[in-house]
Amino acid sequence: MGQMPPSGSPAVRRMFSAIAGRYDLLNRLFSLGTDVRWRRELASEIPREGRLPVLDVATGTGDVPLALRASFPEDRRILGLDFTLPMLRIAAGKLAGKGARSVSLAAGDAFALPVRDGAFDAVTIAFGLRNLSDRVAALREMVRALRPGGRVVVLEFSPVQRPLIGPLFRFYFHRIMPFAGGIISGDAAAYSYLPRSVDAFPDPGLLVREMLEAGLSNVRCRSLTFGIAYLHVGEKEPTRGRGDQEKRRLTR
Repeated sequence: MGQMPPSGSPAVRRMFSAIAGRYDLLNRLFSLGTDVRWRRELASEIPREGRLPVLDVATGTGDVPLALRASFPEDRRILGLDFTLPMLRIAAGKLAGKGARSVSLAAGDAFALPVRDGAFDAVTIAFGLRNLSDRVAALREMVRALRPGGRVVVLEFSPVQRPLIGPLFRFYFHRIMPFAGGIISGDAAAYSYLPRSVDAFPDPGLLVREMLEAGLSNVRCRSLTFGIAYLHVGEKEPTRGRGDQEKRRLTR
């Protein structure tokens, strides 16, 4: 088995640039076609009454902004950021074809988001957190971009641990999918890297702890489709008024 490139490294950027044209197919293969429903679940975690935009980090080919756009009022602004320009070009074409004028795209690094503090009602990331070398640092950047009381929503694959489903899915995941994906895309290395990146991703409980460490509260997670993926949600603490701060000092 070859060595996995460092997460978030230039090698990973080059790999995703190379497979950009097949990335949607990659997600369908990974998820057995259920990733469309998973993105709807992600969108359902974001309150509809917000007025500030929603930020999608590692937006890839724009599937999450499209899912958000389908769930929100037409004037709700959405910004998709990615560090891979070929992905963004594909996303731009898809969004233009859907007439999604409320969605904007920009190049951006997850460790230094090019946005103001507290500018967003929610920040989402789908199938991208496992490709980042320092998850807690990236999550802290997402918290910085959130308004007080806003939410971070993480959708990510997880190693399947269930007794019957787990072995079957791992066989598919590590044998069938890389072989088929390599033939279809011509990039067998990418389709081998991605299952390994899922294996290296923390279990749901550890990711909850990392989100808490990054400054989020009320963190919860739920399994999707027999544990193939998990949805994690955390909130930024609301700003406390002077009265609340004084009360906290008096009660310590």
